[in-house]
Amino acid sequence: MGVLDLFKKATSPLSRRFVSSGSGDDEDLFDDEFQRKLDYLAMVSRRVFSGAMRAERRTKKTGSGVEFADHRDYVAGDDFRYLDWNVYQRFGRLLVRLYEEEEDLSIYLVIDTSSSMGFSSRRKFRYAQRLAAALAYVGLANLDRITIVATTDRIEERMPTARGKARIFKVLQFLRGLEPSGTTDLGDAMKTFVAQHKRRGLVIVLSDLYDPHGFERGINVLRYNKFEPFVLHIVDETDARLKMSGDVRIYDCETGEEREVTVTPKVLAQYKAAYDAYLAEIKKFCTEHQVPHVAADVKVPFDELVLRVLRRGGFLA
Repeated sequence: MGVLDLFKKATSPLSRRFVSSGSGDDEDLFDDEFQRKLDYLAMVSRRVFSGAMRAERRTKKTGSGVEFADHRDYVAGDDFRYLDWNVYQRFGRLLVRLYEEEEDLSIYLVIDTSSSMGFSSRRKFRYAQRLAAALAYVGLANLDRITIVATTDRIEERMPTARGKARIFKVLQFLRGLEPSGTTDLGDAMKTFVAQHKRRGLVIVLSDLYDPHGFERGINVLRYNKFEPFVLHIVDETDARLKMSGDVRIYDCETGEEREVTVTPKVLAQYKAAYDAYLAEIKKFCTEHQVPHVAADVKVPFDELVLRVLRRGGFLA
């Protein structure tokens, strides 16, 4: 695990001079153009997914919906309208038809606010903020319940559940107030998350997944507690293409650990191979465990990425 360990511990924060602390352009994070794109995304999501993906929205509850679920024996007092007369004619049994009941979807947006997300002029963090805002707005426009949680190795902040398009301003205000800092431990953070949120639903994890404890722990905590994880892996190619050579001191902005390394073309090639192997490891884990996964490259316009997410997951119908 030599090179891969170096990658996990020190890829993002390679030198103090690469870490940007400024937030000078945060004012235009959600500018007028961004908000116009939100309306477009909400409109497209309704047009593309209305009706076609309703099955994705059904709960396991039975009630007065329109989709047949099961039969049960008739008991005195049951509504005669729900008797299955075809079954009675064939088998002489009085059975009541049960239907699946639709319920508004609970969507949890878990945004990684650890220090590695602030690397490279905060590009990954700003991208995650925009993605979270866009997905929240599409959910709010479809009357889903939206909750946003900021995590490091714990739950840092939480925006209470919101519903309805008018709450988007509350979402933007919350996201603007977040700052990347601290270490990553998705496993511990998700243990706290599942303890605090009893209503099951979709959990969209927006993170670069630089977790020294293994990103799998956090995803598995969600799976084992019957949440539905959806991984949005925030990717920045500058993390893999290092422009340095010779003797350098690398610095982990999350743990403070330092080490001296002699960077040669061979080391850079090994490093790039380790990076690619890690991306493949993430994809393999998600595929094997049937966890929807999208590599969210910061080069891709956020609105294009959101459309890709909608087509991939179909959860915001």
